[in-house]
Amino acid sequence: MKVIVLGAGIIGVSTAWHLLERGHEVTVVDRQPDAALETSFANAAQISVSYCEPWANRDAPLKVLKWMFRNDAPLLFRPTLDPHQWVWGLKFLAQCNDTAFERNVQQLVALGAYSHAALKDVVNATGIEYSRLERGIAHYYTDQKSFDTAGEAAALMRRYGVDRRVVSRDELFQIEPAFKSFAHRIVGGTYTSSDESGDARVFTQALARHCAGLGAKFLYNHDIERLDKVGNAIESIAVNQRNTRAGSTKGLKQTLLKADAVVVACGSFSAPLLRAVGVSLPIYPGKGYSASFKLLQPERAPYVSTIDDEVKCAMSRLTGAGNGGQNGASFLRVAGTIEVGGYDLSLDTPLARARCKMLADRIEEVLPGVCDTRLEEEGGSPNFWTGLRPATPTNIPYIGKTKVDRLWVNAGHGTLGWTHGAGSGKAMAELISGERPSMDFHFYGVESGASAPRAHAA
Repeated sequence: MKVIVLGAGIIGVSTAWHLLERGHEVTVVDRQPDAALETSFANAAQISVSYCEPWANRDAPLKVLKWMFRNDAPLLFRPTLDPHQWVWGLKFLAQCNDTAFERNVQQLVALGAYSHAALKDVVNATGIEYSRLERGIAHYYTDQKSFDTAGEAAALMRRYGVDRRVVSRDELFQIEPAFKSFAHRIVGGTYTSSDESGDARVFTQALARHCAGLGAKFLYNHDIERLDKVGNAIESIAVNQRNTRAGSTKGLKQTLLKADAVVVACGSFSAPLLRAVGVSLPIYPGKGYSASFKLLQPERAPYVSTIDDEVKCAMSRLTGAGNGGQNGASFLRVAGTIEVGGYDLSLDTPLARARCKMLADRIEEVLPGVCDTRLEEEGGSPNFWTGLRPATPTNIPYIGKTKVDRLWVNAGHGTLGWTHGAGSGKAMAELISGERPSMDFHFYGVESGASAPRAHAA
């Protein structure tokens, strides 16, 4: 079949790869000049099956209220006049109970384990290198009360087949000695040896090149103008080529693309695109931040990817991962905080600057002198970045067939796009090919009897 994939992030490119493996003809459309230049560009770098936890839990409503007036809050709800935000918020609140939390964890872990296996298969098949470190993921606590609850979360993960275990402070330092300089604050942690880390951008761009080598057509610098629906089927997709020479985002030339199946994998922008053809999904952007700090003392930097429970940030060691493309240099990628407040991507607002500064201050506190955390005005050159995490109220992505014929969706992965990317792409390709993925996951539209589309003349 002819398949068009809209979006060239980790989800879209993984989908393209697995479609090509099954013999389909694939075209990928993205408004950027290369793959993985938006949400997949500079994330926390963690493949974290053991931390596939939804944001919604019984403690979340009180925490969100408490954090509403803190610029550095881990999860900041910024009310707007957008009714879609309020609908999303109400559905999020409905998930803030123990029953929903455990149900959602089960789904997320199932997809995570399936995806981790799929990632390993892709790496074995392609030999892609992406600063991969298979040293597990650690999680340290600085608050005794929070650490006392770590056993419950670890037990829940073990119930679904993930060996996340509670470790003492001394055990944590044996796993990763770099945090001994912060020993006076750490009370204990958890650790999962099967998790790993690596650069999602480097992986996705390399996989896109492999896809092109297998015959995939990539339409970069193309804006998706609209989905054309005739009756209850997608007839074509209108795309505009960008005037890149003049630096304009206005389309020079409009093209109508036709296919047997269309996969929407546009991250947070999937929701408005789908609404235009009558498919309403509660996917809303969560603005996340990251920084790539050059290592000044690599010998003192952690190799084990780690989560800081107090400020809810993650840190991973990468090579050649700076936004400036300084190949060969070592960096510490630090990512965290979520703002639910619209589609703004500014880094120069007071709020954005405060959240970036929080990341720098925290790393300097935890790993003093290890990284160049100086802000630009102080003579430093940290690479700050922000991206929109396409979140659902459950954190479970929509993968499957919409009610519109020939239209599929693979979006809503929140902060777990890198963890779930390879498996989401494989599952999407299997569904389109008329197969059922071998995991216990509730695929969108499949339970209602949706099946693979039939070919039609382009």
